[in-house]
Amino acid sequence: MKPDLRSAWGNKVLVGDGAMGTYLYQKGFPVGISYEELNLTSPGVIEDVHRSYIEAGAVLLESNTFSANYDRLSKYGLESKVEEINRAGVRIARQAAGDHGYVLGAVGSIRAGKRANLSSTELKKYFTQQIAALLEEDVDGIMLETFYDVEELHLALRTLRKISSLPVVCQLAVDETARTLDGLTLPEAFRILEGDGADVIGFNCNTGPNGMKRALKAVQGNLVLPASVYPNAGVADYVDGEYRYGASPEYFGQMAQTFAEMGCRIIGGCCGTTPQHIAEISSALKNYVPQPLPKPLPPAVERVSLQENFGDEDRDGREPNLVDLVKERHTVIVELDPPRELDIAKFMQGAEVLRRAGADALTLADNSLAVTRMSNMALGHLVHAKTGLRPLVHIACRDRNLIGTQSHLMGFDALGIDHVLAVTGDPAKFGDLPGSSSVYDLTSFEIIRMIKQLNDGVSFSGKPLKQKANFVIGAAFNPNVKHLDKAVQRLEKKIASGADYIMTQPVYDQELIVKIAEATAHLEIPVFIGVMPLASGRNAEFLHNEVPGIQLTDDVRNRMKGLEGEAGRAEGVAIAKELLDVATAHFNGIYLMTPFMFYDMSAQLMEYVWEKSGRKLSPLFR
Repeated sequence: MKPDLRSAWGNKVLVGDGAMGTYLYQKGFPVGISYEELNLTSPGVIEDVHRSYIEAGAVLLESNTFSANYDRLSKYGLESKVEEINRAGVRIARQAAGDHGYVLGAVGSIRAGKRANLSSTELKKYFTQQIAALLEEDVDGIMLETFYDVEELHLALRTLRKISSLPVVCQLAVDETARTLDGLTLPEAFRILEGDGADVIGFNCNTGPNGMKRALKAVQGNLVLPASVYPNAGVADYVDGEYRYGASPEYFGQMAQTFAEMGCRIIGGCCGTTPQHIAEISSALKNYVPQPLPKPLPPAVERVSLQENFGDEDRDGREPNLVDLVKERHTVIVELDPPRELDIAKFMQGAEVLRRAGADALTLADNSLAVTRMSNMALGHLVHAKTGLRPLVHIACRDRNLIGTQSHLMGFDALGIDHVLAVTGDPAKFGDLPGSSSVYDLTSFEIIRMIKQLNDGVSFSGKPLKQKANFVIGAAFNPNVKHLDKAVQRLEKKIASGADYIMTQPVYDQELIVKIAEATAHLEIPVFIGVMPLASGRNAEFLHNEVPGIQLTDDVRNRMKGLEGEAGRAEGVAIAKELLDVATAHFNGIYLMTPFMFYDMSAQLMEYVWEKSGRKLSPLFR
């Protein structure tokens, strides 16, 4: 009778299997199909692969269920067969393993290194469904593999631990940076997973044996649990229309004992590996007796959080940022939309007027309402260079993929533009170029967290940067909703992601301003309440009926009804002043939005705020 799995890897190094997907590709199955569906349509093929690895010396088999979750299978129209495919995968592996091999139910990352727009609730649901199906077939343990960020692996492991105490192997996909995609060092990641209940922690995919060796070195002295490694057979090369991997079976055999000496108790292979690679590993470890794992070194100094890292010490020699200012006095951010044409003369004139009126920052939208406008990066730089006014730029998730978003932010940093507002962005189909694509690689929560990661000197990929960024990050908040408490709960998640301040949509209801103040009183970051003067009756009706996130009261609409031109703008300013009377009594942060380049309206309202607050402007503003 075979020993319990935990006892087995405690006494010897267990040989895992090799690749399933790339091996099927080598056997003629094309890229682009669901290899997991073969559990139902070609079970004999899958069993033959498993048996090849057993015959090569593997004692641990992973079920062919890596991508057998609802989200991945739905791309092939197979979402209704999650349970069937997973259960079949375990049965096939068990048949091949016989009485002497162990079967681990394979569960892969759903995000797969991408910022997929999936909520935690959805991820938990999909992991629970897949894991439950695997457990029903009495697997010996679960393999959580190819996770790029600790956040998702943490969620998967916690989900599993709620329904099972079976052995769990957790494997991260990392590169030479020795950091996870969400910026954690590997010792930090290992401590989190150990606390979550992992039995074995290691690495698979993404790199070859040498990369795995570097990753293991990064956790030397921190290993309390056994480690595992499943390296790729080097980097894939595309030759004569086929993907080929260069690392030989002999090389894998040479590296096997090195891995064992570094604390690995499970050694197998990932992409590009074959039964020959596993045979060499098995041969190299045939008579190997592992040494006890070394005692861990004292824990290193805890990593400073991204929020804490942006402290007063980093600001020595810098002018106070908006968060500093709003703690001391009324602070006004004014929005001026970038032009839709190439002529920037009026825009720059408006920026200068607003500077003289005492604006603390000029905020520039990022193609708001999906309408194409001039780059806010270019205009932000020009505004600061020519007027000295601080630019606060919006950055939308809609227009750029992960590569473009990081590149864009690096450009902001190089230009000294350090105040940003992270927004989702209106869908492209509603703008002036409806045929363009909406990217949404990131959610607003994720983009906030990733920008904070740059403040820690870590790129989106987890690679260290040569210096830290210094972004002060705003989050958008729409209080014009039926259930304000739920909107605040969503806002709290943005704060947990790392937001430094909040900017609201325009509010046209005095009572709602008071309710917002009460609902956000517990928040530890400042709120800039949004006020946008109306330019006309038609403008009021358009905003109320056609712009998402804006809602006018019946009183405001009636007051604006039929007004145009100067009369409309005068009444719009009057209404805005009444709103500011309430807003300045409850908030230090004011966010004025300029309609249709009527920047004189914003200047009037700014002067009203300064008059109410008793602030005397320096002659430099004039």
